[in-house]
Amino acid sequence: MRSTTYRLGVLEGDGIGPEIVPSSVEIAAAAAQAAGVSVDWVPLPLGATAIDSHGTPVPDETREALTGLDGWYLGPHDSVSYPEPHKSALNPSGTLRKHFKLFANIRPAKSFPGAKAVCDSADLVTVRENTEGFYADRNTFAGTGEFMPTPDTAIMMGIVTRAATERVARVAFDLARSRRKKLTIVHKANVLKLTTGLFRTVCQEVAQDYPDVVVDDFHIDAMTVHLVRRAQDFDVIVTENMFGDILSDLAGEISGSLGTAPSINASATTAMAQASHGSAPDIAGQNIANPVAMILSGAMLFEWLAAKRGDEALAATAKLIEAGVADAIAAGISTRDLGGTASTTEFTAAVVKAVTAAGRH
Repeated sequence: MRSTTYRLGVLEGDGIGPEIVPSSVEIAAAAAQAAGVSVDWVPLPLGATAIDSHGTPVPDETREALTGLDGWYLGPHDSVSYPEPHKSALNPSGTLRKHFKLFANIRPAKSFPGAKAVCDSADLVTVRENTEGFYADRNTFAGTGEFMPTPDTAIMMGIVTRAATERVARVAFDLARSRRKKLTIVHKANVLKLTTGLFRTVCQEVAQDYPDVVVDDFHIDAMTVHLVRRAQDFDVIVTENMFGDILSDLAGEISGSLGTAPSINASATTAMAQASHGSAPDIAGQNIANPVAMILSGAMLFEWLAAKRGDEALAATAKLIEAGVADAIAAGISTRDLGGTASTTEFTAAVVKAVTAAGRH
């Protein structure tokens, strides 16, 4: 008799978040039940509705509650539409990543049979360093790392440290070792010689501890070309913050749609499931949003928890979620961005049906 109950936070966010997050939770709940996993879902305020109710997009009570949970689902945010001063402040995602030191952003891109992929055989993962690099809002103790000494001059700090690079490199190499044992370092060391040069060098040093993993490296500009031309040749990519954001979006679109691109943000002790795409306010409330990225982000969270807790039932939950999504899309049931006609709720129902049926066998 299982006695462990996992407590997972549910933060719906803005835009299509209140549609795709409940979809993801419904599917995960069905998969967890089929796998014999007990989950306590904990709804928490975040985003525009939290500004209305608490005066801030990330209330203190939300942060405090997350500290006591096993992980959480984070919906997309639409911080550009927030009133000031919230619009100019660090966005909810960045706030949580920074507060909980979620240093590794892991973003798979895998083609689905039946989806409109540029590359039908893409199966790669971008591991993005999440706390420094050339996103200035994440690499300072206070402030955003951007400043203007005059009205006509703007300056951004880009920071790369040995400790943060080594930490994320080991995550990437461990992942490569569990996959096809190939890792690509992406940098711009021919121009940004000190910063991304250090990133490349430290990753190459870490590679010495992984002699079974084949390692190569590319400049960021060349890498965009290689991804478009031969995405199927890549396994795990490790890079700094901004480069990783751009490459993972590109990889998601190549594999079918950014709507299918999941991710988790993880530290050594906790993880946050978050789709790679934004809040899509132009289609919010229309029941046409593609929930796949959020659904698969949830599967990644269960897989991450399975590895941390040594719980095979959690891994089984993740596999049921992934198989349910693949089965629905292969059967021709998908949202319009993948060439289908299903609504968000219709696609959700199809995946729940597939998960439930698989769980009986």
